[in-house]
Amino acid sequence: MDFNILSSLATKSKSKVLLVVLDGLGGLPGEQGLTALEAAETPNMNKVAEYGECGFHDPVSPGITPGSGPAHIGLFGYAPFKYNIGRGVLDTAGTPFVFEPGDLAARLNFATLAADGTISDRRAGRISDEEGKRVVKKLSEKITEIDGVKLLLQHVKEYRAAAIFRGAELDGKLCDSDPQKVGLKPLEVKPLTDEPDPKAELGAKLANEFIRQAKEVLKDEPKANFLMMRGFDVYDPLPNFSTMYKWTATAVAAYPMYKGVAKLAGMNVIERGQNTIEEEVQIVEDIWNETDFVFLHIKKTDSAGEDGNMSKKIEVIEHFDRVLPRLLALKPDVLCITGDHSTPCTMKSHSWHPVPICINSAVNRIDNVKKFGERDFMQGGLGRIHSTDVMPLLLAHAGRLKKYGA
Repeated sequence: MDFNILSSLATKSKSKVLLVVLDGLGGLPGEQGLTALEAAETPNMNKVAEYGECGFHDPVSPGITPGSGPAHIGLFGYAPFKYNIGRGVLDTAGTPFVFEPGDLAARLNFATLAADGTISDRRAGRISDEEGKRVVKKLSEKITEIDGVKLLLQHVKEYRAAAIFRGAELDGKLCDSDPQKVGLKPLEVKPLTDEPDPKAELGAKLANEFIRQAKEVLKDEPKANFLMMRGFDVYDPLPNFSTMYKWTATAVAAYPMYKGVAKLAGMNVIERGQNTIEEEVQIVEDIWNETDFVFLHIKKTDSAGEDGNMSKKIEVIEHFDRVLPRLLALKPDVLCITGDHSTPCTMKSHSWHPVPICINSAVNRIDNVKKFGERDFMQGGLGRIHSTDVMPLLLAHAGRLKKYGA
């Protein structure tokens, strides 16, 4: 829906909306013939589904596998193909780093480079936050500028960091250096177009020189002896989510990237401890009376899916189900439980499969679904919608949209 139209229809209300995003929620059947969501014991989620309206949403478009950034951008109502923000900007925005106009940011993945020059571990053994911070400090002490352009480094989370180039006119239309699979050699950063803008050529030159220097600095590290760059983009904030929808919006998320996309959208982002689901739920309880909309993000479902760990994904889903009564006790006028994308354990990656979604409010139509799972949701009343339809539906269920036309 066009932002101007939706914004013109939005109206203030005392109703409260809770959007819960279990990252990578959707899956495919494993060895037992069930997805993680179907195999999990979820009596509380089942009750929400029984009295809600269920179905699926396509994060970007049918058949297109989304990154986490576009997937969340779509859920928040922004057209993913129009507002395609690079992961470097999203990750960095979720940290204390303060952008300046024109900054070019890229996400860094610390990795393990084998003796033959191939990537043996794309995540450097998932090093800890402490190790990640130490390695970033080591790099920042050795590399401060490249060819007269200032280089700023920011630790993000565990093996993730960000590099920001400042002081030159740059273009973010650059390919990643991450080959996306182990056993392959890292790629050269190049402009994405055959006839690139000189700003993109300069950006690629700076990135490749940084990778070269970083390799030398990190060569003695046991795990994080290399880094890869991905998600290049120039900083540019999104249209303001709170202003458009005429509400106060708050994000509760443990990982910086999800804080970043919420911050770029203009949400209030909670910074304090969110290392467990219980801590996140406690924050929601603490701020509930101060906000109209809460975006609650649960990460570990996706991590388990990417690791191919079906039992772990089931465990995370069941963990959330056990704390769900605390969220229900807040009595949100609208509760939506969904994912940003599917991450089947059998594929160990994001996938294009549509994502389960349930909307529960006082005015939803009740379908025949009794259990929170993919097979059951195929019979749900929502059918299959686009992710950009989710926000208008939540606003409508909350009584926050006026009638259109006479």
